Amino acid sequence: MKPAHAVKSSAVKPLYLDYHATTPVDPRVLADMLPFFTEQFGNPHSKQHAWGWEARDAVDKARAQVAALINASAGEIVFTSGATESNNLAIRGAMSARRDRGRHVITVATEHKSVLDVCTALGDEGCDVTILGVEPSGLVNLDALRAAMRPETVLVSVMAANNEIGTVQPLAEIGAIVKAGGALLHTDAAQGAGKVPIDVATMQIDLLSLTGHKFYAPKGCGALYIRKTKPRLAIAAQQLGGGQENGVRSGTLNVPGIVGLGRASEICRLEMTEESARLAALRDRLLDGLRAATPSLRVNGTLERRLPHNLHISFDGIEGEALLMALGDLAVSTGSACSSGSQAVSHVLQAIGASSQRAGASVRFGLGRSTTPAEVDFAIERVSTVVKALLAATLLPR
Repeated sequence: MKPAHAVKSSAVKPLYLDYHATTPVDPRVLADMLPFFTEQFGNPHSKQHAWGWEARDAVDKARAQVAALINASAGEIVFTSGATESNNLAIRGAMSARRDRGRHVITVATEHKSVLDVCTALGDEGCDVTILGVEPSGLVNLDALRAAMRPETVLVSVMAANNEIGTVQPLAEIGAIVKAGGALLHTDAAQGAGKVPIDVATMQIDLLSLTGHKFYAPKGCGALYIRKTKPRLAIAAQQLGGGQENGVRSGTLNVPGIVGLGRASEICRLEMTEESARLAALRDRLLDGLRAATPSLRVNGTLERRLPHNLHISFDGIEGEALLMALGDLAVSTGSACSSGSQAVSHVLQAIGASSQRAGASVRFGLGRSTTPAEVDFAIERVSTVVKALLAATLLPR
């Protein structure tokens, strides 16, 4: 008997416009990974023979490739299973290692749950947690951040780019405020890395989390940048065992995934400018087409500081679940895939002041490397048709 969720293999899948949730592995990335599943399967921690040396060299190459994406040095990259682990390691590790300074951490209301939930847990354990609100644009108020800083502030965690509304935070300005206050800056760059330029040196970032499956590398592999200079930063390990990754994160490394993460980072570094311009043009085409057909459309968050492939919109007078059900031939979402089972209003939309009515009829479009103009035009036609039908239905006498 097939499970209730089983789908026939012959079923036509909807057009994929949910690249914030995950991305396919780039064929160039997969080609580099494949040998490390079979003929080059050595353990990089085996120092006594060539099988281990070969794997170690591949890991070292990937470490340098990831570092180059964010203008770090290879020795500042620690491999993890993804951004959730990196966020936990960064926040908990920093707070634990710097207890002598204080127990105060600052974050933002629009952060991913893997940051907010860690901060909540720290609060339960006796830390003092400040959660800053944001402007309707989705941007952090820099004066509010400056006012929240204290002598005992250990860490400030602000995501590079929001996973729902695509807002890109002014990390350089934030970094300057955090440094002036003597605290550490962590950024969750899961959505921003590989999509927009990030320079840990000029932005004065101390800790940075990223994950491969958001930029065409495999799932289950990510990294944490930990600054080693000006000043050298030490964080407390949260996973103990064999002492791998210089004792920061024990466990045998996922060599094929790391190789893929490195290659994907290199591709993004080399092609980001061109790809971002193409995706921004497609995003603008999508927005212009939808605006022309559906005047009730509202854009959530600023358009001026936004990921190039992101569009998050709401419609007045439409129920959100009905909208998504009617858009069955488009793979889109209302927000974070990590909270996809929830029908509650997004905490991000609440934070920017979207009403429950607007928030309930929201759609997040995430364009990707394979998205075409024809697909964007198809999405415009489908969304416009569905929205008009749903609005007409709400006007019928009951």
